[in-house]
Amino acid sequence: MKNFFNDNNPLNDNEENETTIMPIFTEIEGSPNIECSGVSETDLPILPLRNMVMYPGVALPVSVGRPQSLQLIKDAYEHKRFIGVVCQKDMSIENPEYGDLYEIGSIAEIVKILEMPDSSSTVILQGKKRFHLDNLTSLAPYLKGNITILDEEVPEENDKEFEALISALKDLTFRILKTLGEPTRELGFALRNIQNNHYLVNFLCSNIPMDSHQKQELLNIGSLKQRAFSLYASLSKEAQLIEIKADIQSKTREDINQQQREHFLQQQIKTIQDELGGSVQEQDIQELRKKAENKKWNETIATTFEKEIRKLERLHPQSPDFSVQYNYLETFVDLPWGEYTKDNFNLKHAQKQLDKDHYGLEKVKERIIEHLAVLKLRGDLKSPIICLYGPPGVGKTSLGKSIAEALKRKYIRVSLGGLHDEAEIRGHRRTYIGSMPGRIIQGLIKAGSSNPVFVLDEIDKIGNDFKGDPASALLEVLDPEQNNAFHDNYLDIDFDLSRVLFIATANNLNTISQPLLDRMELIDISGYIQEEKVEIARRHLVPKQLNEHGLKKEDLEIPKKTMDIIVESYTRESGVRELDKRIAQIMRKAARKKATEKKFRHTLQISDLHEYLGPAEYTRDKYEGNDYAGVVTGLAWTAVGGEILFVESSLSKSKNEKLTITGNLGDVMKESAVIAMQYIRSHASLFNIDDDIFEKWSVHIHVPEGAIPKDGPSAGITMATSIASSFTQRKVKPHLAMTGEITLRGRVLPVGGIKEKILAAKRANIKEIILSEENKKDIEEIKDIYLQGLTFHYVNTIKEVLDIALLNEKVKDAIKLD
Repeated sequence: MKNFFNDNNPLNDNEENETTIMPIFTEIEGSPNIECSGVSETDLPILPLRNMVMYPGVALPVSVGRPQSLQLIKDAYEHKRFIGVVCQKDMSIENPEYGDLYEIGSIAEIVKILEMPDSSSTVILQGKKRFHLDNLTSLAPYLKGNITILDEEVPEENDKEFEALISALKDLTFRILKTLGEPTRELGFALRNIQNNHYLVNFLCSNIPMDSHQKQELLNIGSLKQRAFSLYASLSKEAQLIEIKADIQSKTREDINQQQREHFLQQQIKTIQDELGGSVQEQDIQELRKKAENKKWNETIATTFEKEIRKLERLHPQSPDFSVQYNYLETFVDLPWGEYTKDNFNLKHAQKQLDKDHYGLEKVKERIIEHLAVLKLRGDLKSPIICLYGPPGVGKTSLGKSIAEALKRKYIRVSLGGLHDEAEIRGHRRTYIGSMPGRIIQGLIKAGSSNPVFVLDEIDKIGNDFKGDPASALLEVLDPEQNNAFHDNYLDIDFDLSRVLFIATANNLNTISQPLLDRMELIDISGYIQEEKVEIARRHLVPKQLNEHGLKKEDLEIPKKTMDIIVESYTRESGVRELDKRIAQIMRKAARKKATEKKFRHTLQISDLHEYLGPAEYTRDKYEGNDYAGVVTGLAWTAVGGEILFVESSLSKSKNEKLTITGNLGDVMKESAVIAMQYIRSHASLFNIDDDIFEKWSVHIHVPEGAIPKDGPSAGITMATSIASSFTQRKVKPHLAMTGEITLRGRVLPVGGIKEKILAAKRANIKEIILSEENKKDIEEIKDIYLQGLTFHYVNTIKEVLDIALLNEKVKDAIKLD
């Protein structure tokens, strides 16, 4: 019967020896409590079988292959002894012991031994009575053990319920055979002719398509009536599976040819999925509930989850709303509600980690250590919102990762450059197709904790369009007083962000809205001086590039003097990104040489730089001297650091007063030139300039490098000095640079970017710098190493500037103004 119920019957899975070859339909008259005269309850030979359970009254053939089993069968057959047949718990065990065997088995008689053509032996066993295996008394040459014979509880002769149950078992079996549609005539004939109801139950138990564990559970049942009930339940389940399979086949049955084969297979898959839909839905829902059990959420969140999951249970799995609701709940349970990583409060470790990853940046490191110290003392603190701003390549983004490692927190980075959709921050509402949570919620899911270090990169490059203003959406995220209840449109429930350490990075604060700036603690990371760049290259960049190019430390050495020339002549930046590329270029050429030469060890000298990097691309910003009137050195800030610029002015005779401005200047810079010209004219007497000169001479102001756009008010005093020098023909003080904004009244106002401008001045060999008095506080915050070799003049008015900048000596070949 097994061959008709299930093609993969476990009785056929025995690769080694004991297995059923075919069912034998032999009816045993009388009660299943068959007498076993001569059976001793001690030292009964025990035959272990794989994947097979023997029942009283049932005859089954078994293929025997193990040497111990062959010896047992031979001895028992010669002496006409009964044997005990039990099933192994694990079919892979070759030499089972007591713990490897089920305790309930059947006493069996050896009816006949058949020698097969393949030299194996097949023995026909006849089950007699159930027994309990108390213990094993011997393991060699085969198993022997003590047993206790068990009687079966049989129903009374006129038990109508049992008779009805037997009739139902027969009907169910015939229904299965009819559904299968296989040639089952002999099997059906055998079932019709079994008159002994007790034998029928055991025969069906022995042959139904179940694994050995399930069959053993049936054998363990001492009541024949209860065994029949359990058998009926198993057959009912099998009948349902067979009918479902037949129904699937009938739905897809049609006359098919080669072209229709693929369509036929697709239809079967679809039908199977339709049938399995309910169970898959239930499984998914159970997985969500299991995840929810471990969540640390409050009653409000738990109520919301329960409400949403009940809504999911009411939806049909093929409904479009099902996947939308399931994705929402999956996001809901994946969020780290109240899950926090433990901060590392070891301040020495944090300082060591920050110093290891970044050279310099003392102000930033000090702020992080301060935050950690307060957190250690208090135990709970709303995380600050830090904004690191400065030129590219100075380590703003990588600093966030170092902070995360120092605090032992998770690290998440989100690039905001070019972001112009508000939904990227707040998420989409679930009503939209393809909706998803915003970048903040996605980052927290990825981190798996509610207190990561969250880097918002390039916050100054956020755009806006008809889809909304993402910068405005960030106001709630970056406000420590509001972000404890951040509302994501997709999640539609408040989430606490107050423990997240947000670190924003920016190159230019001018493009960030003022409300957003107010919510952040600004930390300026200005450019590095040459000495710092050399040290960063030697400590970090060179080891990194050696490793990335397959080189060892001893293969290539770059001395400090050589690195000085690389920084000075082959890079021009505030950070070290271009320097990193130059070092990588050197490593590529070194790697090529090592790959082609058997021995390669080289110390890179200054004379080798032309071979490795080509001709020098930059020369130091050079001070042009004071041989000409009207040429003044100014200081400017750019996105890549500070630079010096030259403001030139010249005079030409004209009938009318005229001011010409060139050099690709912006509106603000042009206005500074007009203000400077107007101030010099209105205060001509202070500088011994004749008023009539302005009507006879035109002024032309030019700022070189006209291809580069220039704007800003900081060149105001430079232009005023240039104009004054032209009209007086007085020399400008040598090695002097200046920066500051002017007003019509002649006041000098403070400007920004002081540190970058000072670095540019040092590169150009400037010795003195004129600044507004109000910029003195900026100088005091700069480390002394940046200020060495510089003299600062703090002024309040243009007159003070000109008194310092203009010498009483006239230039050679001075123009005679009359």
